Amino acid sequence: MGITKLADLIRSAAPDALSYKDISDYTGQVIALDTSIVVNQFRAMTPKLSPVRGVFFRTLTFLEHDIKPVFVFDGKPPWEKRAALKKRAEAAGRNSFNCTGAASSQTKDCLQLLKLLGVPVIQAPGDAEALCAQLVKEGTVDAVASEDMDTLPFGANVLIRQLNAKRDSEVTEYSLPKLLEKLDIEHEEFVDLCILLGCDYCDKIAGLGPKNALTLIQKHRTIENVVLHINREKHPVPHSWKYKEARKIFLEAPETGAPELIWTEPDEEALVKFLRDFKFLKEDRVRHRLEKFHQMRESKREEREKERAAGHSRQTHMEDFFRVTRKRGKPVETADSLNNNTKRPKSK
Repeated sequence: MGITKLADLIRSAAPDALSYKDISDYTGQVIALDTSIVVNQFRAMTPKLSPVRGVFFRTLTFLEHDIKPVFVFDGKPPWEKRAALKKRAEAAGRNSFNCTGAASSQTKDCLQLLKLLGVPVIQAPGDAEALCAQLVKEGTVDAVASEDMDTLPFGANVLIRQLNAKRDSEVTEYSLPKLLEKLDIEHEEFVDLCILLGCDYCDKIAGLGPKNALTLIQKHRTIENVVLHINREKHPVPHSWKYKEARKIFLEAPETGAPELIWTEPDEEALVKFLRDFKFLKEDRVRHRLEKFHQMRESKREEREKERAAGHSRQTHMEDFFRVTRKRGKPVETADSLNNNTKRPKSK
């Protein structure tokens, strides 16, 4: 998943592009989340339980920190990704994989949960990380939260990893502008570097390590020129290599309109009924967590108010949190359109 050994390369070649933060540093920010990454994390951690439980707890943690989450769901994957998806399905012991983008029953459960939690949901036309990156580039959101490093070649200026509910968890933030400056390459050249490292959309040149790939791109600037200057016997180029198709996927923005993002207070009674009736969580545990959510949110707001009074500026007012954010153009598909398979009408 993502770009092979890119995180290691950044740590060694461009450490200034990294910063380490706390979840509270993102108070008041709009964060796009690659939902499949969140769901898969909970599948791996608690394989016998529905990931709906984990999404419930994590979303409340974001909200009590006054983070504005936007959950982005995958659409139909690019044809070029089928080989990678098939390989992952086989590794997980599954006989098939989703190549249509149709919402599974588990996806629909997550959509219903997020709707009751009062957070916006967006359906991407293709890979969610591509749309997440586009939302950052156009200024609709402040950052992308994902463990998938290919969010960077898609053009996300700010990528956040390890943004989770664990206490004292250190969040890692990647700055794409700082990364490109430190590596002394343009974004298009960075995309070629990521293809050389190994991505989901095509094969890679065998035996070409990260440091060598970076040196070659810094010197020759394009894959076409790199191929002319490597030892083809030592590093054979894949037959019918689809690197141009992969490059196009990374560089072409998803064809969607800008979304209308609205956050509302969680519908507590509906949440209790939904989680209880589908046996995701017992009623007393849901009510206890919601009570804790309200207490924690108010406590954190009081702390920020004291900081503001003492001369600090981090402050989020309730009326600023629950509001429409960045209305621009027509909306992309949202939770209702995912369930009904119809697009929302253009906003006027």
